[in-house]
Amino acid sequence: MEKIALFFRDGGVFINFILVVSVVGMAIIVERVRFLVFKYNVDGRALWEKISGLIHEGDKQRALELCKDTRIPLMRILNKGISASGGSEKDIQNAIDEAALEIIPTIDKRVAYLATLANVATLLGLLGTIQGLIQAFSAIGAADPSQKATLLAKGISIALYSTAAGLVVAIPMLVMYTVLKAKAQKIIDEIDEFSVKLINLLSRRKDGLQAE
Repeated sequence: MEKIALFFRDGGVFINFILVVSVVGMAIIVERVRFLVFKYNVDGRALWEKISGLIHEGDKQRALELCKDTRIPLMRILNKGISASGGSEKDIQNAIDEAALEIIPTIDKRVAYLATLANVATLLGLLGTIQGLIQAFSAIGAADPSQKATLLAKGISIALYSTAAGLVVAIPMLVMYTVLKAKAQKIIDEIDEFSVKLINLLSRRKDGLQAE
């Protein structure tokens, strides 16, 4: 704790702003990990195999039960499509599109903020570095000789601590931005893939029943 207190004491004013950025970024990371990794996590291919099998058997009710948890984006899309299967292909498409327009923006919301916050942390660290260097050069040029070494050391400490703090916050944030962005894109890609497959399957099955 003493080292942490020393870090903030000798790091200059911009350390406090970097701390605020890190807290905001961590809150976003925790919230998005909770949704993208845990709440929205579903094996899309395994789910589709079960649902498509039930639709082939004509058991749409059980297919609906498999995707009844509409808090999960993929299940919500499939649920809407199956529920509209009594209508035309356009009706199914419209139902899926409407659900997609509602759910897709919620998948990757706030993820882009992480990249921005990482850049802000880096720039705040740079400002702290400049502040420290200005203080150090001022000490060399204008300070009393008895205080010159102390002020010079303080200026260098501000510069180095600010740079370190900015990078320590920015690097993990950029890594988590990449991970969460990839996870969100995977969920969106599955929605696109399996919604098209559902439309095609329901249309083919309806055409087959009409032909009979």
